[in-house]
Amino acid sequence: MSNDYELVVGLEVHAELSTESKIYCSCKNEFGLEVNSVCCPICTGMPGTLPTLNEKVVEYAIKMGHAMNCNINYASKQDRKNYFYPDLPKAYQISQSDIPICENGFIDVLVDDGSIKRIGITRIHIEEDAGKLIKTDRFDGTLIDFNRCGVPLIEIVSEPDIRTSKQAHVYLKTIKSYLIYLGISDAKMQEGSIRCDVNVSVRKRGQKEFGTRCEMKNVNTFSGAVKAIEYEYKRQIEILESGGKIIQQTRRWDDEAGKTISMRLKEDAQDYRYFPEPDLKTIVVSKEKIKKLKDQIPEMPNYKAMRYIKDHNISQTDSELLASNLQRATLFDDTIDIDDSVDAKMVANWILITITQYVNKTGKRYDEIISPKQLSELILYIQSGKISNSAGKKVFNEIASKSSKSVKQIVLDLGLEQISNEDELNSIVKQMLKENEKSINDYKNGKTNALGYLVGQCMKATKGKGNPAMIKEFILKYLKSQ
Repeated sequence: MSNDYELVVGLEVHAELSTESKIYCSCKNEFGLEVNSVCCPICTGMPGTLPTLNEKVVEYAIKMGHAMNCNINYASKQDRKNYFYPDLPKAYQISQSDIPICENGFIDVLVDDGSIKRIGITRIHIEEDAGKLIKTDRFDGTLIDFNRCGVPLIEIVSEPDIRTSKQAHVYLKTIKSYLIYLGISDAKMQEGSIRCDVNVSVRKRGQKEFGTRCEMKNVNTFSGAVKAIEYEYKRQIEILESGGKIIQQTRRWDDEAGKTISMRLKEDAQDYRYFPEPDLKTIVVSKEKIKKLKDQIPEMPNYKAMRYIKDHNISQTDSELLASNLQRATLFDDTIDIDDSVDAKMVANWILITITQYVNKTGKRYDEIISPKQLSELILYIQSGKISNSAGKKVFNEIASKSSKSVKQIVLDLGLEQISNEDELNSIVKQMLKENEKSINDYKNGKTNALGYLVGQCMKATKGKGNPAMIKEFILKYLKSQ
């Protein structure tokens, strides 16, 4: 495969919004209900019906626009996008054409190599979802479930700034995390809540003009998007290197076959014969409302992760894991804000391992298990050497079981405080070394595991309460003096 070509990718992400009702009618917006049980004359496009816009859909779109650094249009309109397809009963989709709610934004994504890639956002607009075609082995025909008709969507259109399949994958994961952080979509790919159209073209390296693009429609897994990009990149280069020409077209990704398959020549905007939706008024949002929605936007997970790496020197993997869950990130931020001396890395490890394991086991929320103040006190006890890490887990279990006692009181009641008195530990180490001359000789003869045995014997002598770091230090000091 020639390295003379550059990959150019743009993504159109469709996300179903988690409003209580659909976008233009009062039908319930819920996945998994009985086929054709939540549809009405409005969402099935019966003649004489009139849509009414769900205000919450506009608010959710504006929130996503703020999170993605977009300009918010105070006035926007809705348009009819005309095309015929069996699961689109009206033969048109209400969408937005030339004046979307949000446009001209950007998002910074943290790539696997630690670099930051800025990807432009062309627009975010609202539209209604179509129905769903159902095929079954019981007969040769196709069924249509209209429950999904009228489910509210936002479409997030990126600039063609993506240059690798890895960047595309990180971008999609970041979009998903935004939707969940803002509470505007459940982003469940297995339920079709988030899917994307993938636009791929190639061009000679150094060339300014874009190549002819091909679009893969409705890719519903991130891994599928990555594979489709990689396959299409190779396919287009092979055509160009053999003297062929890329034809603009719509293709679909066949996951089983591992390739893209041509569906039809690609439509351009004029083929959809857009015109303003006559049954819906102009969307007008006040400056005050737009500002109010902006004030509700939390620090987004990608920027949290970048801050954790920069300010606390936490690894990229751990930073992304922390930031990916708002409850988890809130517990971390609030804990380290209580006391500047608390070890941020230790807090991160406790949250990601011990506390997350407890969350997964019990199904409880993070804030139901331990408070930031309790976690801060617990970490400081471990940091100072007053208790061991294993003793810390016993304290945590007491806290998680809703003990009303302080960390200090739990440590005292359970007798967990470590022995860190130098004279006392020195005395124990000297006595233990006298009784273990063979292990001393083994260590001197290169058997380094003998050191672990000696530390273990000292810990046994202190009934597990000795400070292991200090014990190890005293043993090494003694051995070096011999």
